[in-house]
Amino acid sequence: MDLTGQLLIAMPGMGDTRFEHAVVLICAHSEDGAMGLIINKPTEDVALADLLEQVKITPVEGAPELGVHFGGPVETGRGFVLHGRDYRSALNTLDVSGRFGLTATLDVLEDLAAGEGPKNAIVALGYSGWGPGQLEDEISHNGWLTCAASSELVFTTADDAKWEAALQSIGVDALLLSADAGHA
Repeated sequence: MDLTGQLLIAMPGMGDTRFEHAVVLICAHSEDGAMGLIINKPTEDVALADLLEQVKITPVEGAPELGVHFGGPVETGRGFVLHGRDYRSALNTLDVSGRFGLTATLDVLEDLAAGEGPKNAIVALGYSGWGPGQLEDEISHNGWLTCAASSELVFTTADDAKWEAALQSIGVDALLLSADAGHA
């Protein structure tokens, strides 16, 4: 099973409050594990302007004013930019299923500050990671649902509406979800 480019939708009762109502875009998935970014949990006290100031980048007037998301509990001091395919770093961009790009090099921040970065972007600190077989185990124990990731859901839908929108995309009513797993 390769979930690269898919969304994980946290089920109620997961037990880890960091992932409560989380929607995670899986950026890489292999037999070695998985890596993704939570796309619907903005930080309350950090904005792109703050990050740019820390790395001594001065934005031009009219540069995008983006918030910063909590990408996950691993390496929370490390930054990532999830973006559309209209942008590719001169240094290194990870292709995510031909629909998204993930860049973790300083040049994407420089380009955003210059108004020349990706049209759609989520800036995140930290990431979500799973060891070999861990994600598959969590899915089999009713921790996550999966669905296709669309650019609209990832970049356009309001953060506080992404969880329900992801559920609706697979025909699931959030009010009918149970925290209990069943086995036939």
